[in-house]
Amino acid sequence: MKADVIKLDAKKAGSVELSDAIFGLEPRADILHRVVRYQLAKRQAGTHKVKTRSETSYSTKKIYNQKGTGGARHGDRNAPIFRKGGVYKGPTPRSHAHDLTKKFRKLGLKHALSAKVAAGELVILDVADLKEAKTGVLAKTIRDLGWKRTLVIDGAEVNANFALAARNIDNVDVLPVAGANVYDILRRDTLVLTKAGVEALEARLK
Repeated sequence: MKADVIKLDAKKAGSVELSDAIFGLEPRADILHRVVRYQLAKRQAGTHKVKTRSETSYSTKKIYNQKGTGGARHGDRNAPIFRKGGVYKGPTPRSHAHDLTKKFRKLGLKHALSAKVAAGELVILDVADLKEAKTGVLAKTIRDLGWKRTLVIDGAEVNANFALAARNIDNVDVLPVAGANVYDILRRDTLVLTKAGVEALEARLK
């Protein structure tokens, strides 16, 4: 399929051929859901921790005789039923990550790109390049282009001035092609790919 290419001043800069195998799929919500779950689970800190009975700071002395009190039998006050006692089977530090094959992750990225094309939310940019790192200039350009909640994916490297200018603009992310991922693509309303980014993505996903 063909897509128009524009410049930052909104002028046309020709067209580019997009691979149907990457940008022309019928988006499947189940595939996208599995890949997003994989990404979010992998980035969870997993540092939640509670103290067990052996870790609480209290005497380990048996609180009263086993028999003869007329009450329930107890050991020390670290037991979970007592106030300030240890927690039984509480959370401990662990990784929440689960496996998902590289082939499936690639498929998810293809479906995310295809979803943006199907929704009309893909823009192909000639180059993401600025002569000066001026946040105000880039912010005005983005407003004039009508981009909202934007993700810009460039080639192997991002132009330093463009990245610096975009850093302080709300809801604008700039990534090299190596950082392209399903979650960031789906959470933004407009996906902007440079011509170098398109070539690099097609080489990565072929």
